[in-house]
Amino acid sequence: MWQNFHTHTYYCDGKGTPAEFIQPAIDQRVFNLGFSSHAPLPFPCKWCMKPNDLDNYISSINELKETTEAINIFAGLEIDYIPDTITPADFQSKLDYTIGSIHFVERFDDGTPWEIDGTLQFFLEGFEQIFKKNIKDTISRYYELTREMVVRGTPDIVGHLDKIKIQNTDNRLFQEEDPWYKEQLYKTIDTIAEAGCIVEVNTRGIYQKKSVSTYPGPLALRYILERKVPILISSDAHHKDDLTNHFEETASLLYSLGFREHAILQDGDWIMIPFNSYGLELRK
Repeated sequence: MWQNFHTHTYYCDGKGTPAEFIQPAIDQRVFNLGFSSHAPLPFPCKWCMKPNDLDNYISSINELKETTEAINIFAGLEIDYIPDTITPADFQSKLDYTIGSIHFVERFDDGTPWEIDGTLQFFLEGFEQIFKKNIKDTISRYYELTREMVVRGTPDIVGHLDKIKIQNTDNRLFQEEDPWYKEQLYKTIDTIAEAGCIVEVNTRGIYQKKSVSTYPGPLALRYILERKVPILISSDAHHKDDLTNHFEETASLLYSLGFREHAILQDGDWIMIPFNSYGLELRK
């Protein structure tokens, strides 16, 4: 059996209604299905939920909880952290769980937020104009914001921890083994461990062919294991067919690294259960 707590529907940039994900989830042996559309932002954003849709989004998922018996349904959001603008804590009271993610780092001179996982061209514009092509300062600020989010917003799940590497094809900007990079990454994982958050192991970059490894990759995962930070596998699915995309391969990787437990949400609490490459071992 599997679960997926990172799922996007037509309320943001996903495809299909929440109801249209139910049967495909059952067919893919998913027993816990969490919906996590991108939370509304107070500025134009083409991939975020519109503010006026939030109540309908939550009520539609709550209705599915009442009418669906074959699978457990949860209401969540993927929420950005932008200082003095938005934090995962802003939405916690309305949801079963929260995912906190960093998509924006600083702003251009005209006030436009700089999205770090959009097109390469837009990334390079911010890299040059905001950070003067200093990759160390760029990456350090990304991880600094992640730490701020964990401390000030404390989401249940930290989303795609090292996703900024999406712009580092062929290591053209930095090496993950660089001491300064490892220092920032490990410091961030230390903060996550102290806050008690879960780290998702996100497969979307692999099946979209934008990354050769999960978010986060093996370097981070080894330290996450050392620090005993709980993990869960997610696909960041924007389509019902991707709910368990690359799950078996990822579970095998995690097992080979030494992970033996996986976080699940049960009766309002996060607990740890065993897993293998065929799925999660549910307790009877």
